[in-house]
Amino acid sequence: MKITLIGPVYPFRGGIAHYTSQLALALMSSGHACNVISFRRQYPAWLYPGSSDKDPSQSAIQVPADFLIDPFYPWTWQQNGRRILEQNPDMVVLQWWTTYWTIPFTYLARWCHRQEIPLVYIIHNVLPHEEKIWDRAMVKLALSPADGFIVQTHREEERLRSLLPQAKSEISAHPAYTMLTNQRVDKIEARQRLGLPLERTILLFFGIVRPYKGLKYLIEALSILKSEGLTPTLLVAGDFWEDRNLYEKQVEASGLSGQVRLDDRYIPDEDAALMFSAADGLVAPYVGGTQSGVAGIALGFGLPMIVTEQIAAGLSENNPELVEIVPAGDARALAQAIRGLIARPPDKFGVQTDIQDGWQRLVKSLEALHGQIKKGG
Repeated sequence: MKITLIGPVYPFRGGIAHYTSQLALALMSSGHACNVISFRRQYPAWLYPGSSDKDPSQSAIQVPADFLIDPFYPWTWQQNGRRILEQNPDMVVLQWWTTYWTIPFTYLARWCHRQEIPLVYIIHNVLPHEEKIWDRAMVKLALSPADGFIVQTHREEERLRSLLPQAKSEISAHPAYTMLTNQRVDKIEARQRLGLPLERTILLFFGIVRPYKGLKYLIEALSILKSEGLTPTLLVAGDFWEDRNLYEKQVEASGLSGQVRLDDRYIPDEDAALMFSAADGLVAPYVGGTQSGVAGIALGFGLPMIVTEQIAAGLSENNPELVEIVPAGDARALAQAIRGLIARPPDKFGVQTDIQDGWQRLVKSLEALHGQIKKGG
């Protein structure tokens, strides 16, 4: 099958870029001809709170791509359409994760519909994590021309059907990211290189810091544990998209300055591999959202996780030995789960999982959805 895959790839940063690259490799390894179309730019600087949307990693996965689409230049959308015609695909696969892309993606979806080229969206989040009043209308505008959808959880499928009741969909859980696992190092060496305590339990909070990620509840949980004499180290690694001072004040007021390190920057792959190698567990205390690419990295490392029910769907069913689920916004429940993690015997290299299976399942889901679309005409 010939597939045109549209989404960000290196040199753009972020989980969606990693996802696009690994999916392209999985499609090609399964015998499909995959052409990737990416963006000339993702976001203008005034819309992007982070330091940059470019990935500084030296070892990022790189796949061949045509960098065509600019969100502000409609003629680039037309160029994208002409390139799709040249490629003559059996299916176009377009990724959806933010309503920022509503207008160009609506254009592309309607263009494919007029050309009778099957188009499938891979849905990372039906609605944004921090929903605005206009988002539902924008989602319906962009998604309604599509022929089918891949969603990652049953909850997201329900959310999709609440907007598009007749949608054809397949569920395929977020696969484990494998792009960093070949950079894994011994835990002691990783801690030495990062300047982390060698004998303490190391907790990792990774990725962009935003209100829905629930970091304040994790700091509160550490304060509870400290009152009991338990002092794990927390490494918070990622760009702060809100006021960092709020967390610094909370850490200081809780007497946790010696336990919490705030690494406020985009973390390149090389440093991320060290951090996941050094950690005893990932903590993702989200109070919003639907899934987490960070959890996909942790799966690739076989790293134990403490997550809330917000992002647990698909994780705990497939990896029960790795995932502890706690209620969102409950610092005491979070503290209890961390107690269990501290008491857990350390794994030298993490729990081994067959991390390639998730990408092959995703490929099979795309194949099955293409079959449904062709059968339905």
